[in-house]
This record gives sequence, structure tokens and C-alpha cells, in this order.
Amino acid sequence: MRVNTLKRVAVAFALALPGAAIAAVVAAPAAHADGCYTWNRTLTQGRSGDDVRQLQIRIAGWAGHRDIVKNDGRYGPKTAAAVKRFQQAYGLRADGIAGPQTYTKLYQLQDNDCTPAHFSYSELDNGCGGSGWSGGPLSASQTKQNALRTMWKLEALRKSLGDKPLYVSSGFRSRACNNQVGGASDSQHLYGNAADVTSRTSSLCQVARDARDNGFSGIYGPGYPDHDDHVHVDSRRENNSDSSSNTTSWSAPDCGIGAGND
Repeated sequence: MRVNTLKRVAVAFALALPGAAIAAVVAAPAAHADGCYTWNRTLTQGRSGDDVRQLQIRIAGWAGHRDIVKNDGRYGPKTAAAVKRFQQAYGLRADGIAGPQTYTKLYQLQDNDCTPAHFSYSELDNGCGGSGWSGGPLSASQTKQNALRTMWKLEALRKSLGDKPLYVSSGFRSRACNNQVGGASDSQHLYGNAADVTSRTSSLCQVARDARDNGFSGIYGPGYPDHDDHVHVDSRRENNSDSSSNTTSWSAPDCGIGAGND
């Protein structure tokens, strides 16, 4: 969990200004994404390009039950449906069209490095106390990009849990780190595709249940061996670099998840 300090300081400063100045600040157009990314056109079904891909990264956590949003740069029905769920969650006009209202909310949610407001690269970094994104099967840049997508899914999960903090106990692991903690030989943690999370306000079962609607194809929680104190979430179905099949795998027996249950 991370508080978006700079944004909140700016708001506090604006509120401290005299009345006329406050009006000027409030009336100012929404700021673009600073050093991150700015969309320059409205996106609807049938559009394609890098701007669609950037949008898909940020709305991947709104894929819907048992579904995923592919990061393929094509604005198809699943991308439109995810945008609509994002809009509904934040009280926007829910039309599935990515335009100014949607971008403004995304700009509010993302930081200068493109991470979402409540998560940071440092939280998803090497889980054994190291730093950096090397030492896994992929390049450091690809691993870091996967971690960014993971964070945006976590942001959606956090929102679905009532905007309450989620805590990441393990994110990316190098091979050395993964061996040290006894992780699976081809763990999704190696690819930046996974996070182990806990909550102080929601039960682990609630976290696991909600994760089913936030684009996670791998979920392991209470009742699964060694997962009674956290929930593991990952994006294995989107990983074409590992040795496992691109399928959904959920198991949290104490929560009624898995073994034919949804």
C-alpha cells in the first residue's frame, strides 16, 4: 500500500488558498499525466494502437468474473466491458467509451511513474530484500512491465474491497530468492505476474473471492497448503513464457473456491 503523497499535498495547498484563488484552482482543466502517459483521442470499439494498450494495462483489473483483458492494443468487446466496469466503480457515465472523463480519473489514480495511486514498484520488487528486476526468466524491463500490470489489477481489487488498504508481502522474486523461500520452480512470482497480499480490514476469503472478478487467473488462499495467512494472486493465463498451460487455477477451499466452485 502507498499513499499518493504529492497529489494530496497539492490538494491541501489548493484548499488553503483564499477564495478567489480556490476558484481558479478548481476551474483549471485536469492536469495531464506529467511524466507518465497522456491519451490524445477518444477510444471506442474497433480502435487499435499503443494508446489502447496503455488503457488495457490500467483497466485489466476490471475484466469481470473469470475473464481477462488481453494487452493486445485492440479495443474489442472485453476491453469496452472492462472500461464500463471501471466507470461504474468510480461513478462515471458508464458507456464503455474511453474519453475525457475516463482519462481524468486514470490521471488521478496514477503516479508520475505510471504506477497506480496505492501501489509502488518497491512493493513488487525482489521479495527477499534485494532490489531490481533481474534474475528471473525474462528481461528486467519485461518483468517490471508485468509488475505494473499486476499493480493495476491490485488497485482494482483494492477498490472492490471498499478502497481499503491491501498489503503486499511478496511480489517479484529472482530465481535465487524464489529458491530461498521454497517457491514453485516455475512460480509466477519469477515473471512479475504475482503478488501475495493480506488485508487488515477484509477477511482473506473476501480478498480471494473478490479477486475472481479482477482479472486474476491464479488465486490461492485459505485451505490451500501454506496459504492460510495470505492470498496469492497471479496472471498465469496471460503468461506465454512459462512452462504451464494458459488456464485458470483457483484454490481456496476454506472460502469455497476451487474444486468446481466459482
